[in-house]
Amino acid sequence: MDFSALLRNVSIYAIPLLFAIALHEVAHGWMARYLGDHTAELLGRLSLNPMRHIDPVGTVLVPGLLLAAGVLVPSILVTGIPVYGWARPMPVTVSGLRHPRRAAVCVALAGPAANLLMAAGWCAVLLAILRFHSVIVIDYWLGYMAQAGILINVVVALISLLPILPLDGGRILAAVLPERLGARFAKVEPLGLVIVLSLIAMGLIGWLFRPGLFLVGHIIDALFKTRA
Repeated sequence: MDFSALLRNVSIYAIPLLFAIALHEVAHGWMARYLGDHTAELLGRLSLNPMRHIDPVGTVLVPGLLLAAGVLVPSILVTGIPVYGWARPMPVTVSGLRHPRRAAVCVALAGPAANLLMAAGWCAVLLAILRFHSVIVIDYWLGYMAQAGILINVVVALISLLPILPLDGGRILAAVLPERLGARFAKVEPLGLVIVLSLIAMGLIGWLFRPGLFLVGHIIDALFKTRA
């Protein structure tokens, strides 16, 4: 394995990934608090410090393996999912709210929405680098990081909207289904992450989201053209 390439990937992807998955979870907590559930706030989880949201498997092991796979098989950075992870789930209790099913949908949507906003923020960073570049080495590093931030946040948003529990898309589906069907659907939650990781390992996630990733590529290309 090329450890220099691995370290380069870690230096580029680590910060965008940490904030992508941490702020995703914090957004769930913020929305829950707005709707009247203060569980996350009382437990001290409404923090912007990514270290407070790290999950050993989802934040360290899985992204590390995907980054290593990207070094061993570089095409995964183009045709598959380059890096993916998750943070510790945000403790949310909407069952006691006035409209629990509606609240569950709003809380679930808050995470992907936060990722799309972060992707837009990284677009602004990349555009600023291209327009006001100074130190070439730092520019290249920050430029690659901004591109990684755009890609990671779009990937996290798209994957989280898959209708599979415990992903946000699954929680939305469970909330809008009739109560009896929702209860049956909830029984597959323990297998949800296994299903998602299997789809990633088989390359099916990259194929499924290729149009979205293609759009991201066009956005990045458009930003580079503004420099010309």
